[in-house]
Amino acid sequence: MKWNDVIGQEDVKNRLRELVSDVRIPHALMLSGDTGYGTLALAMAFASTLLCRFSLNKGKKPTSGIEPASLFPDEHDAGVEEDKTEACGHCPQCSMLRKWQHPDLHFSFPTIKSASMAADHKPVSDDYMAEWYDILEREGPYITLDQWLEQIKTTTQQAIITAAESDALSRKISLTSSQGGYKVAIIWFAERMNEESANKILKTLEEPTEKTVFILVVEKKELLLETIRSRVQTIEVPKIDTDSMVDALVSRRGIERNDAIQLARASDGNWLTALEMLSPDSERSLFLDLFKMLMRQVYARDVRGMKKWSDTTGGFGREKQKRMLTYFMRMIREAFVSNFQNPELSYMSKEEEQFVQKFGPYINEWNVVEINALFELALRDISQNTNQKIVFYDTALRLTVLLLRKKQ
Repeated sequence: MKWNDVIGQEDVKNRLRELVSDVRIPHALMLSGDTGYGTLALAMAFASTLLCRFSLNKGKKPTSGIEPASLFPDEHDAGVEEDKTEACGHCPQCSMLRKWQHPDLHFSFPTIKSASMAADHKPVSDDYMAEWYDILEREGPYITLDQWLEQIKTTTQQAIITAAESDALSRKISLTSSQGGYKVAIIWFAERMNEESANKILKTLEEPTEKTVFILVVEKKELLLETIRSRVQTIEVPKIDTDSMVDALVSRRGIERNDAIQLARASDGNWLTALEMLSPDSERSLFLDLFKMLMRQVYARDVRGMKKWSDTTGGFGREKQKRMLTYFMRMIREAFVSNFQNPELSYMSKEEEQFVQKFGPYINEWNVVEINALFELALRDISQNTNQKIVFYDTALRLTVLLLRKKQ
């Protein structure tokens, strides 16, 4: 995988490439940021560089073999023929990396215990490696946790990284490198390690073997043990800059530039959000419809409609409910900001803008803080396993007081 396959993130890429060029490879690195910013993509590009024979040995680039393959084959890298911080794409190691089945590259990720597993079996990543390779082949390195959970066909189980997984990874890392170079372990959603698993990984990090690199990919680093955070070199991965997002939407998805500019702003630097917004049956479209429905029912004091709405949304899974409430809070912010008539402050899709044009005046300085706090309270209650239908119905009823509030 090439660095150019990572959308934007030039500062982070340069920092990682400097580690290679200066031969200052840390034994443990943490990439912290939303997965839609490209954290896994950066980890895989860095791993490719470390495992490539050409970049690792800083030797002469092979002149025979197949041509380098990019994740996005219609793009070509120019001027990297002598770049020792770039995977060459020619050597046998790069050949194996094209399908991510390099013997010195190890993936760990959240798993569940399936019904077919024996009662005493503790799930590990190896149980789902075929599914992992399949999703990488199909979707590339920009994938959400929800996509992964759907891939392994889980509905209600909490996916975690088990203690058995930590044991298995430690055994793999303790073996001699198959190719004579680095061994790399990418732990995706490392914050999903349970306490026992985290403590076992901590011991491995405290006693690293030579030429072994752990790359922890996290969205919420605060959920990791403090002792783990203190033993890794952390790189914060920011939102993708608008220009890079626009260029990627035009080149990789064939979007007209004007539409790409609006989509890039609405996605707020998140490539996965941008892709979701392109889908006509996306979750975001569903949330917009539910938001509009709720606000119309609240405005009309339609108690029966609010009850039906609460029953519908109360049937969603808790993670989906939390994403919905987060989306609602964003729409309240956008509605309030729309009153300032400044397009530079808007981060909405066309469909969202159309609704907010009429809805915006109802969100004003006399109710915006309390409405936002109401949704934050609902989000907290949902996270604490409160009855979802009651939470949503109570939220809807409270909104009837706030939505039409005017200056006292």
